[in-house]
Amino acid sequence: MSKTGPRIITVANQKGGVGKTTTAINLATALAAIGERVLIVDLDPQGNASTGLGIDRRDRTVSSYDVLMGELDIDAAALPTAVPGLSIVPSTLDLLGVEMEISTAADRVLRLRNALHRSAERSGAFSYVLIDCPPSLNLLTLNSMAAADSVLVPLQCEFFALEGLSQLLETVEQVRGSINPELTIQGIVLTMFDGRNNLANQVVQDVRAHMGDKVYETVIPRNVRVSEAPSYGKPAILYDLKCSGSQAYLQLASEVIRRERRLRAA
Repeated sequence: MSKTGPRIITVANQKGGVGKTTTAINLATALAAIGERVLIVDLDPQGNASTGLGIDRRDRTVSSYDVLMGELDIDAAALPTAVPGLSIVPSTLDLLGVEMEISTAADRVLRLRNALHRSAERSGAFSYVLIDCPPSLNLLTLNSMAAADSVLVPLQCEFFALEGLSQLLETVEQVRGSINPELTIQGIVLTMFDGRNNLANQVVQDVRAHMGDKVYETVIPRNVRVSEAPSYGKPAILYDLKCSGSQAYLQLASEVIRRERRLRAA
């Protein structure tokens, strides 16, 4: 996407349970809160980002499936949320069949990129697009990386964190080499951090030693209020602004914007 279009960030990790969707919806909410016009594209068939933003399954008459199948434009599929300035293209279980349905199409990994390009040229409605990926390195994830300017990687503070990260970074390199040469790592955010846990502290040190300034300064703590928020159909920032998790996501948003400004200026 050109520098005049929206900045497109894919939130990806092939491992489940690392805070990927929580990061996507709270980062999007924080960006919207400071005046950005933000779109989330929910590419996970589980649809947790849609649920976490209060989009009832019965209301998902259109979805990212329709966009990938070429049946609907991004703008027509986007639904407003309770957060001013934040819209979402919701997910449905139909996404489970996408890989089989478009596997022989020549543009199978470019479906989302082409749709976002058309949206930017037609309406320019959004300044940021965040893509919430499924917890696997499949055709949906490849579509998101082909469309994105950068990848944001949530990484849980646990023993196997670096092992999973290396596999994801290899995929990013493959996409950069074959599909999207402009793709970069926006940053790695350490999630579910418990400062009382010696292992968690060691993981933080190891990841920073290996990845340097690719790792955000902000670390997202384990927080009960953040875990409760999706069951109320709200981002944590709306559910409890003052809790430590919400404050951490606001700090993360500031870091993301600073990095984006540097990238735009480069």
